[in-house]
Amino acid sequence: MEQADVLPQLDGTERGLVVMMCGLPGSGKSTYARALERRGYTRLSIDEVVWARVGRDAAGLDPAEYEELKSAVEQELWEVLIRLMESRLPVVIDYSFWSRATRDRYKALIESHGCRWQLVRLKADLETLRRRLNDRNRRNDANSVTVSDEILERYFAAFEEPVGEGELVIVQE
Repeated sequence: MEQADVLPQLDGTERGLVVMMCGLPGSGKSTYARALERRGYTRLSIDEVVWARVGRDAAGLDPAEYEELKSAVEQELWEVLIRLMESRLPVVIDYSFWSRATRDRYKALIESHGCRWQLVRLKADLETLRRRLNDRNRRNDANSVTVSDEILERYFAAFEEPVGEGELVIVQE
């Protein structure tokens, strides 16, 4: 069974639905988002655009350079999202949405365009994330940005857990 099967109603037929993936690196966001993409959603991924621009794992970039590039790509995808919503196409945003302020900003944008959002929180404990990232860090593709244990712990500590935000929580093992 595909991970997206836990949401059978998200089959790509609801016009104007925007699914916001929320979770830490290794929680399964891209896997889930790709499953929705196969069901008719347009997937937006900062990591894939950054990979296409630099041609490699962006983790090797200077942190300031990476943040600047990531910010520029997010702004470009923000504009793409607006066009997709204006066409009422179903979209899945394959970002981490670790910050409540960012989630709220996207929700407001989506609602201002008369669309509906669904926040999908993929939740995993630190050991599960470590195990998955250990496997993922061996790959070399756009969806395998290297995340060190130190960075993972920093992300884990800074993650703003969505609570009472209309989130659908899917526990990962």
